[in-house]
Amino acid sequence: MKMLQEMSVMGHERVVFHQDPESGLRAIVAIHDTTLGDALGGTRRWCYATEAEAIYDVLRLSEGMTYKAAAADLAMGGAKSVILLDNPGQEATEAQGRAMGRFVDTLNGNYIAAEDVGVNEEFCDWMGNETKYVMGGVNVSRGGDPSPFTSLGAFNAMKACLAHAGRPVDFAGVTVGVQGLGMTGYKLAKLIVDHGGMVIGTDVNPHAIQRAAEELDIKVIGDDEDLFSKDLDILAPCALGGVLGPEQIDSMKASIVCGTSNNVLVDPDRDGQLMKDKGVVYAPDFIANAGGLIRLAGLYLGLTESEIDVKVEKIESTTREVLDETKNHASAYEAAVTYARARIDAGRRVEA
Repeated sequence: MKMLQEMSVMGHERVVFHQDPESGLRAIVAIHDTTLGDALGGTRRWCYATEAEAIYDVLRLSEGMTYKAAAADLAMGGAKSVILLDNPGQEATEAQGRAMGRFVDTLNGNYIAAEDVGVNEEFCDWMGNETKYVMGGVNVSRGGDPSPFTSLGAFNAMKACLAHAGRPVDFAGVTVGVQGLGMTGYKLAKLIVDHGGMVIGTDVNPHAIQRAAEELDIKVIGDDEDLFSKDLDILAPCALGGVLGPEQIDSMKASIVCGTSNNVLVDPDRDGQLMKDKGVVYAPDFIANAGGLIRLAGLYLGLTESEIDVKVEKIESTTREVLDETKNHASAYEAAVTYARARIDAGRRVEA
């Protein structure tokens, strides 16, 4: 990968690499755009097949954070970080958390870290012992687990999708396939069940499947079954990204796609158009899953609880506005990027 060329194409400002021999930390921070302000974005701990795969992930995720913050009308830019693990499921250590905190601190607040896959409140507090530029902890940093807000925002986006599809904004009789029953997927499934919907769920973790089946009384299927091709009204990807490409879209029966995952589409331009051509109502991920960012960024920016709640609620109207604009674009994804970029351009003009 030609790093500077890729940064130029995607519009990144900085990509910073760091390794700490004592703790074994290997990490990357990608700052995409700070036109609207300093950038808050999660820290992902993951075992990547190659370093190139890790770089590609952090570049795409940070770009999405720029659009997510802008579309949510937050005075924040977009960034993300990844910690490269040696083995899948490698245990987190305080030494690595503190080392990551020291790394984040070198960026002087241009990047504010938070939770993502593999990082919890405790890890955020470990980072918080070394830097004030972290959100999502409970004892040292603040904000706590943002997943309830992510799930609620996606649920609000689902309501916009139902309305756009000309259906009643009512989950009674609606079947939703939730791919990934972790922190956000489980909470989204609960919201759907609580509002009268039916959920079919799956996860690579058998404990997550068992918990959802027992506590939510939903239908669960093994990871070896193809959730995407089942008879669903709504497909909700709530795990890792890159799950919808041409093959999956072709076999998919759901007429709505809306979940909590980032970067759902393998190739957003190509696959977004395939979805539109098939008549699928797609809530772009960085619009639908912005609730967690709104929560932590809102607290960081000094918003009140009620102001944060209003912004999470507004995900529904923002999704509806973007979906209505899809008719003027190649896809809902393009319409969403246009919506976000308009806010960034407006901020750039004010700055000038």
